[in-house]
Amino acid sequence: MPTLPAYDDVRAAAERLQGYAHRTPVLTSRTIDREMGAKLFFKCENLQRMGAFKFRGAFNALSRFDERQRRAGVVTYSSGNHAQAVALSASLLGIPATIIMPNDAPAAKMAATREYGGNVVTYDRYTEDREQIGRALAEERGLTLIPPYDHPDVIAGQGTAARELFEEAGELDALFVPLGGGGLLSGSALSARALSPRCALYGVEPEAGNDGQRSFRSGEIVHIETPKTIADGAQTQHLGVLTFEIIRRDADDILTASDAQLIACMRFFAERMKLVVEPTGCLGIAAARAMKDTLKGKRVGVILSGGNVDIARLGAWLGQ
Repeated sequence: MPTLPAYDDVRAAAERLQGYAHRTPVLTSRTIDREMGAKLFFKCENLQRMGAFKFRGAFNALSRFDERQRRAGVVTYSSGNHAQAVALSASLLGIPATIIMPNDAPAAKMAATREYGGNVVTYDRYTEDREQIGRALAEERGLTLIPPYDHPDVIAGQGTAARELFEEAGELDALFVPLGGGGLLSGSALSARALSPRCALYGVEPEAGNDGQRSFRSGEIVHIETPKTIADGAQTQHLGVLTFEIIRRDADDILTASDAQLIACMRFFAERMKLVVEPTGCLGIAAARAMKDTLKGKRVGVILSGGNVDIARLGAWLGQ
């Protein structure tokens, strides 16, 4: 197993990202503060380049390529946000990018990935193994495989979002982070333990796909079938080896949220804060709302991980 990244790696990633990643705003809402009886701070990664936190990890990883790797190119697999992040980062750095995406990925995410210059290869997420396809392409073409979450440079890059949140908001009593494969949560854990050691750290995944929760509570990585949920950014089947080690060590618990809760939160953001947040990006606030009684009087951070959602789908969900 590669060496686990540490907070020093997050700090180094932040330096590499200067001038490339947006320092996204930390927003507050008196409406939600009244509802919760707490002070909430939203780290708006839905306003990051390509619309999600994934740009941080992808750019950090690709910026460390040597000349041979840059010439040969990168390959990755993703349902959308990491796909776009690698395609955009590769374009900025002059690196050819091959992106393996499920054939039912949101149309907006697939179109954006192509617009950023990515060569998209599609597969059936229910019958084919994207990791196997990625390894085969890497071997055949001499490409460097950068997975969506289980990579030290990706984890360190993702940790810069929470780092900025703590720099701006100060120490927090609790932090809620969306959880798919664990890159954002494990990176956030590195920043939380360095900058706000007493902060309770919660990962939140879809109710239909609670592999992370089961892994956390059993002490070993649990594999599941691809979950059916509107939170397409968290339709992962298992945590990564590296991400699981950090989460097991540093997180306080893994929680879940239902699709209905996610729709209610998307509606809140659209109506009250004028923000477009994708379903996966709402996982943290959905779980925080469910823990309202526990959080009274606390200072609470919530990472809104992305805003890449098909407008037609969003309209249909909000009209329910």
